[in-house]
Amino acid sequence: MADVKWIKIAVDMFDNRKIKQIGSMPEGDSLLLMWVQLLCLAGNVNDGGFIYLTKEIPYTDEMLATQFNKPSSTVRLALKTFEQFGMIEIINNMIFLSSWEKYQSIDRLTEIREQTRARVAKHREKQKLLAAGQLDGESNVTCNVTVTQGNVLEKVIDIDKDKNKSISKKSPRHKHGEYQNVLLTDDDLEKLKAEFPADWDQRIQRLSEYMASSGKSYKNHLATIRNWARRDKPAAKAAGGEDLTDLDKYF
Repeated sequence: MADVKWIKIAVDMFDNRKIKQIGSMPEGDSLLLMWVQLLCLAGNVNDGGFIYLTKEIPYTDEMLATQFNKPSSTVRLALKTFEQFGMIEIINNMIFLSSWEKYQSIDRLTEIREQTRARVAKHREKQKLLAAGQLDGESNVTCNVTVTQGNVLEKVIDIDKDKNKSISKKSPRHKHGEYQNVLLTDDDLEKLKAEFPADWDQRIQRLSEYMASSGKSYKNHLATIRNWARRDKPAAKAAGGEDLTDLDKYF
């Protein structure tokens, strides 16, 4: 995907509890800088919060160290801290910024740009027909279309001013699991069934029971189930195939 030239950062970012805790750590300043660098890198990738070199080549610690000009040890500490704080998840070996869609409007901006390009193309085609005399009664019509980056930015600003309206257009999430606390859209559920055809319902139930018993919550339940599935394989191997119902042991 094409990169974007800006990302949104809240002016009260440094009042956030997680940011304050990270800033108080021995290498806090380096970690906070890396967080902003990850945000910028996610903007360049422009894939809904995922970060990778290509879809076939995820970033390794060493690659990020080169990218950000940081020691590998600092990169590993940062990623571990961000994951513990629920700021990132590792999905299929790729870094995913958990709150990306909440704060960024990248997908909407891309949609607006596509609409703008379509409008310009339509206008140019109409002008060609006018020049060829194929539109009756329109030979003297003057049609001016001005398309600037300002048009796009105004639309984005309008979207931000009416967040409730924008949110209402998103696919609704439905309750699943015994305790009705696993929230998935219809699309999420279809993806889950496709990825885990043998036990997708058990994975939902597992997450439902764990959140109900532990009091923990997650922002993206599909991403959480995927992340648990990724961790299950090495955890099961290390545990000699034992039952993984005691989730606190692994997460």
